[in-house]
Formats: sequence, C-alpha cells, structure tokens
Amino acid sequence: MDEVIQVTQWLSSITPRKKAKLFFFTTHADAPSPMVGSNDVDTHEETQLPLATTVALHNFKNIDEFLKKKVNTFSCYNVIENEITKTDYEYLRFYSACKYLEVVPPFLDLEKISAIQNKFEMTDEERDYRLLLDSADLVLEKVCDSLKPAGVSQMWTALRKDRNLIRGVKTIDIIGFFVDPNPTGIKECLFFFIVRFLQKADKINRVNTNRLERLIAQCDESSSCEEGKTIDFIIDSLRFYPTELYPFGFCLIMCVIEGRDGAMQEIEKTMEISRHLGMITHTEKNPTKETIELVKKELMKPKYQFYSSFTCWFMSHGDSNSMVLADGETIEREWFLTSFPDISTFQLKPKVFFMVSCRGANKFSLKGDEFEGQSATCDYYDIGSALISNRMLDITDSVRDISYVQPMMDTLVAYSTILDHLSGRANTHGSIYVDRACVLMSENISRGRSLTEILEHLSQDLHEILQETMDEDRIVYKQACHYDSFFRKTLKLPYTRHPKEDVHSAPQ
Repeated sequence: MDEVIQVTQWLSSITPRKKAKLFFFTTHADAPSPMVGSNDVDTHEETQLPLATTVALHNFKNIDEFLKKKVNTFSCYNVIENEITKTDYEYLRFYSACKYLEVVPPFLDLEKISAIQNKFEMTDEERDYRLLLDSADLVLEKVCDSLKPAGVSQMWTALRKDRNLIRGVKTIDIIGFFVDPNPTGIKECLFFFIVRFLQKADKINRVNTNRLERLIAQCDESSSCEEGKTIDFIIDSLRFYPTELYPFGFCLIMCVIEGRDGAMQEIEKTMEISRHLGMITHTEKNPTKETIELVKKELMKPKYQFYSSFTCWFMSHGDSNSMVLADGETIEREWFLTSFPDISTFQLKPKVFFMVSCRGANKFSLKGDEFEGQSATCDYYDIGSALISNRMLDITDSVRDISYVQPMMDTLVAYSTILDHLSGRANTHGSIYVDRACVLMSENISRGRSLTEILEHLSQDLHEILQETMDEDRIVYKQACHYDSFFRKTLKLPYTRHPKEDVHSAPQ
C-alpha cells in the first residue's frame, strides 16, 4: 500500500484528543528559543502555530500536517552509527508517545528504533518505552484531564490579561480572547498551548510551576473541574516532583564490603527495595576514587536524561568529614555530595543520597542496669527465625525505648547518624539504618507517602532501638539519623509497582 495512503488511514483512526496529546508529547520545551517579544521566527512560533490554529479554526489540519511531516522524516531517516542526532531523540519520543497512547503506526520502522537505542547504549531494561516518556508532560496531561473545557477557558482569559507576558507573541492573537474549547480535542489543544507558551517564555519548567498554578487557582471550581476533582487537588498534583510511570528513577548503590560484616545484606536490601520501587539499579561493590570518577562520567551519557530521578546509596566506614573506600583511601563526604548533583542529565530532577557510615566515635549512651544486655546491634535475638521478608531484622518491643531522647531529635541528603557519632551495625545484617529504611519504604509503597514522611518515620523508629558497642565496655546507646533537604517539591513513592513481566516491551 502507498505510504501516503497508510499515513492518511493512520491519522483518520486517531481521535482528536489523542492527536492533541501526541502533538504535545512530541514537542518539547527544552528546544532553544528566544525570549518572548523577539522578532525572530523560530521553533517557538512553529511549535505553537498548529495548536493555535486548531483552537481558532476548530480543525486539526495543521496538527495532521505536523504528524505527517514527522512520519515522513522518520521514513527517510538513515540512522547514523555512533552519532546521536536531534532526529534520534525525536524518533524515540515519537515512538514512546504513540506506544503510550496506543496509536503506533503499523508502518513505523521498529528496527530503526532498536538501532537508535543501540547508539544510546541502552540495556534491555532501558528499552522500555515508558523510560522515554517525559514524566513532567505526563503530569500535565493528567492536569488537563482533570479540568473541564470551562476551566481551561478561564485559564486562557487570565493569561490574556497579563499584557507583559503576551506582548509580541503572534500566536496569542491567532486564538483570540474568547474561545469555545468544547469541541472534542480543543480543550486539550488550548491547555497544551498555554503550557508550551509558558515553558518557552521561561515562566515554568518541570520544577517551577507557580505561574501555571496561579492560572489554575483563578478558575471557578464549580464549573472547571471534572467530577471527583477540585482546584486544590489539581494544584497539589503540580507540587510533586514528576516521576510518573516506570521507571521511578535511576539508583546507584555503592558499598564497601571489606571490613564491614553484613555488607552483602545491605546490597541485597537496597537492590530489592529499589527494584520494588520501580528503579533501574546499578551496583558498585568496593568502590575506589577511580570507580567514582568512572560512574560520574557514565551518568553524563545522553540516555540518563530520560530518567526522572536519581538515588544513591553510599555505604562504608567513615568519620566526621570523610568516607573510607575499598583501597583504604578516603574521600571528603562534602566533595562527593556536591559533585554528583552537578551532572547535567539530572538537572531539575530530584536527587536523593543515603549516606550510611559513621561520622565520628561519639555515642548517646544510656545509663542504668535496665539496659544491660539489651541490644539489637549484636543480633542478641534469634534473627534466623523471625525475619521480615527473610532478610530484615526483627526489632522487638523489648529493645525499643522512647523515654531517652537524643538532644538533636525533633529539630535531603539522608544521613544514617548525626555528626561525630557512630552508625550502628548488626553482625549478620549490616547497617540497622539500611534495614529499617528498606522496611519502611517497602511498607509504604502504594500508600501515597512522600519520601520525607518516611524519613521522619525512620528517624522515630531508629531512635527507639537500643544498640550495643562491639568493644569490651559493651555500652548500650541510641542512634539518631537525620536528613538535610533542599527539595523544592515533594517526592512521593510510586503508587504502583512495575510489573516484572512487562519490562522488555521495546522492539527487539
């Protein structure tokens, strides 16, 4: 069959709402564009024009032409080996959007997609189409779905009143002041026009959404929200880091095994909970300075820009300022924590570091005969018979206490202990902090909990546990963990787990 006929038939099978969404998912705001008011004709106007004319004329002619052009470009595209091009990105994004919306063209060349994925050095797990979707766009799609046409119309009216914002932008005038967003698909086109306009004007991005929230807040709740939704609910959805769908993010686990009993248990627990959360995981055992530099270089590769978050577990011995590596060398903790967030592929995305090591030798010691012989540190109880998931410590009530409180309590790098203090370990299970963190995260999957809520619960849980030193004095003490957060949004654990059987859904 002639390709033109195939494309025409494919377009005719797509609903207007899905056409609007397909256009939105395949046009990205990270493309270079001049400031609002520039006289240059560029991608700002070219991207906005199909949406604007669709809203103004109530037909999808220009969006259809845009999608036809995409398909024709990909049809003629020859994949260049070892050189990642703009078309490579566009091809992957187009395929992932079609797959997500269930409108994949039957004539799309899946072998080219595999060839492009090879250039990105993607593993089998990374070839899942969901990795390629922009999680920020998925959040905005859900916001759009929660609004009625009247709500989007009210947002448009509020936007038009901001003369400083719209000055000099031709596509604003194409739509006009008052619009009818009721015909099928027009609401979506108008909402996506507003979003892309604000993004290209540098008024919002995946983290800063205040301007969009203010527009939504001006809507009349009685007429603007779909059933079961409220203005507050819609705005709240924008106040979480966008980590929609699979994967939840990339997780790096670094663990020094030498001289650390139970270290392998730490690796197993962190790998299990990371995969349980829907993260793609990489483990480095016995890291050295060279290892760290190689990992940093690896994370600069283009494929990591598709991830929506970054988590790192670093487990080793340490003191107040540094951490001990596998070869006996040390690195400054502050250097480690400041060098990874600079990686450009994870800018404007949540980055979480779990730093599990001693930060000194001090102990919050407990005095009194009632604490003698009570400790979870040395596996005092029969650990083998009462494990959580067969690997977690059984922390019983008899080794918990709430009467003695570390002075630093109640006062987002997450530290296993406070400055100048020990970080406790169990002989066979490794870090007690790691154990409790993995238990609590596992228990709270699908409950809509934020990471900081879980860390606060972890702080309470860990501080109840009585521990004992390994030296001759056998001192019973308590451990206090804490975190430093610089988050601008809330990071929630995913509501649903990633089904293992659906991991390799990309073309082979």
